[in-house]
Amino acid sequence: MIIGVPKEIKNNENRVGLTPSGVLELIKNNHEVFVQQNAGKASGFEDQLYIDAGAKILSTIAEVYSTAEMIIKVKEPIEKEYGLIKKDQIVFTYFHFASNETLTKAMINSGATCIAYETVEESDRSLPLLVPMSEVAGRMSIQQGAKFLEKPLQGKGILLGGVPGVPPAKVVIIGGGVVGTQAAKMAAGMGASVTILDIDMKRLRYLDDVMPANVTTEFSSAYTIESNIKTADLVIGSILIPGAKAPKLVTKEMLAKMSAGTVLVDVAVDQGGCFETTKPTTHEHPTYIIDDIVHYSVANIPGAVPYTSTLALTNVTIKYAVQIANKGWQKACAENSALKKGVNIVDGKIVYPAIANAFGFAYDEVAPMLQAPIVA
Repeated sequence: MIIGVPKEIKNNENRVGLTPSGVLELIKNNHEVFVQQNAGKASGFEDQLYIDAGAKILSTIAEVYSTAEMIIKVKEPIEKEYGLIKKDQIVFTYFHFASNETLTKAMINSGATCIAYETVEESDRSLPLLVPMSEVAGRMSIQQGAKFLEKPLQGKGILLGGVPGVPPAKVVIIGGGVVGTQAAKMAAGMGASVTILDIDMKRLRYLDDVMPANVTTEFSSAYTIESNIKTADLVIGSILIPGAKAPKLVTKEMLAKMSAGTVLVDVAVDQGGCFETTKPTTHEHPTYIIDDIVHYSVANIPGAVPYTSTLALTNVTIKYAVQIANKGWQKACAENSALKKGVNIVDGKIVYPAIANAFGFAYDEVAPMLQAPIVA
């Protein structure tokens, strides 16, 4: 199969879809890989490293799309890329369709096969291609939240861990999954007073056992969320419903009950955000203020640490990419139930129910499409 790796063009997205190591794995399996010039430079991977691994370098993004049977990238295609995607081309990336109707319609119209990293799901309900970026985003949420608590950045002017004789900041984390757990580890390690809210008692019991003494757990409800954020200095939103929009758990009315300079970090922004006042921001302009509350809602948080993020991402995506390239997407998905759940759109049809439900679009089962190649 011919695989293309374009340079990411989303604002301040510095990651790249494959490391040179990932390229080598595909080359060893007798596939061709074309990488756009300087695609990996911002992640610390110069073109020569890709050439040494066996890739060929193409000058433009248009050349990559026109050459490749499968595109491997990091973030969802943006408007400039819509017209480059070909019918029956496989696009393997993060899509987060349920929060973007324009993108959904564009991919339906393209006729491409869209396999989303974020909905590849194992039998234990874990999300293997989302986990490493959730780990990065969870840790980064505290790093960024601590920074924006500084007074020059319009925060409260509170040091997350305090100092002897001065109490630490209060961090409230809504959601105890991968993001929430990593955020709690970081915040606790910095000395903050941390509360994790979740509706899964089994998860809360686990977190209560493994977290240090400065982390407490509490069952999540509208009442406990509101009561905790009133006194919070930093609130992390880390809710995930695979493939679907995040619920709005912090309303605009609640902002008035919070103290000025409180920082909200919405890691769920890719899925529409779990704060009612969330709107996507960029690393270039990461925050905005509503009712004196600082909102940080960068839609690609791991893009700020591209070397770490790119390595972590390729570590988990490469085995699936090799399966798709070796067998074709239909056979690979028929034989791998986790990968099958990653298929979101095929030949103009939505085959992932949460996306169809998000917009009231028609839904088709993917299973019949795996039985034989699709004939136009």
